[in-house]
Amino acid sequence: MKMSKRFSSLQPSLMLKIFQAAAKVEDLSNLGIGEPDFDTEPDIIEAATKAGMEGFTHYPPVQGYLDLRKEICRYWSKKYGLQADPEEIFITCGGIQCPDLLFQALLDPGDEVILTEPCFTAYFQQVEYNGGKVVPVPCHEKNGFAPSAEDIEKAISPRTKVLMLNSPSNPTGAVIDRKTMEQIARVAERHDLFVLSDEVYESILFEGKHISFATLPGMKERTLTVGSFSKSHAMTGWRIGYAIGPRDVIRVMVTLSIVKTFSVNTMAQKAALYALKTQDQKIRERNEIYRERVNYVAGRLNRMPGITCLKPMGSFYLFPNITGTGMASEEFCWWLLEEAKVAVIPGICFGESGEGYVRISCALSMDKLARAMDRMEEALRKRLR
Repeated sequence: MKMSKRFSSLQPSLMLKIFQAAAKVEDLSNLGIGEPDFDTEPDIIEAATKAGMEGFTHYPPVQGYLDLRKEICRYWSKKYGLQADPEEIFITCGGIQCPDLLFQALLDPGDEVILTEPCFTAYFQQVEYNGGKVVPVPCHEKNGFAPSAEDIEKAISPRTKVLMLNSPSNPTGAVIDRKTMEQIARVAERHDLFVLSDEVYESILFEGKHISFATLPGMKERTLTVGSFSKSHAMTGWRIGYAIGPRDVIRVMVTLSIVKTFSVNTMAQKAALYALKTQDQKIRERNEIYRERVNYVAGRLNRMPGITCLKPMGSFYLFPNITGTGMASEEFCWWLLEEAKVAVIPGICFGESGEGYVRISCALSMDKLARAMDRMEEALRKRLR
């Protein structure tokens, strides 16, 4: 079968290759998966079952149920002061559908999207698949991996249309402070940029305060906020996320979605509605567990030869510097998988500025994390002694 010219040379990503190889390793310590190890709370599952028994088994509204959209408005208003109307909310198939539809809605061929990297791998492909051009702006370890407004402004050209921000960050765990956010907001305003603000990890925060970009003066009308139930409510398998943004943008995204997914699973929406209303305490409890885990792993990493690791601020990821090992990030990951049966993700997967680092997910129990750290430390001491 002859593939389209656009995708004729498409190859599996390095991250996928690592996952595929890791799946064949017996007794694996897998620090690569960005998924909570917690099961969805039983009462959320019961809410979905109850909804099904009550007849919520038919097509839902394409934009999402009104009661869920109202509850999302309440949640963001209460937690972050983001005022939104239900018509500015769109329920999507996971958070990952939001940027894809946004890029499809906004980009003409050759339009540029600034990605503050290291960043979520899928963004690179989504921009390119929708005819755009990625313009990377590196975020540096010396600045805690937070983006610089000055660096962003230097990267802007007449073709720049969208700026992507992510706080708390996947893969670095960085959290952008208010002052930096305000500086970036002024840049977006001066150059008439639309901002994609990935806030999927908003509930997992250890240091600082989460600033929702759309709450800054003048930013609500030029920002699409991406949210999800996957990380906050341990609902990855339910595939439910949402976008908050200007009505005209949301309207186009909804229309585009009709020929892709039509709408989001009915019972998942009802489960999500229940989750938003009832799970705040559970979120706080899990957050403290993540805090303990990332602090433990960061401490262990900083005692290993050739490794340094910044203090974690948010999300459940660490992005340690492995340059002291003398290996590039891909080489390090293949070596660690073979030598220690530990899977981590090469930093190069998250953009060129990720070279010299690896991503470690701490979404495992403490005993499993301890075992992985023991294996990793033993392998490094043998190699670097």
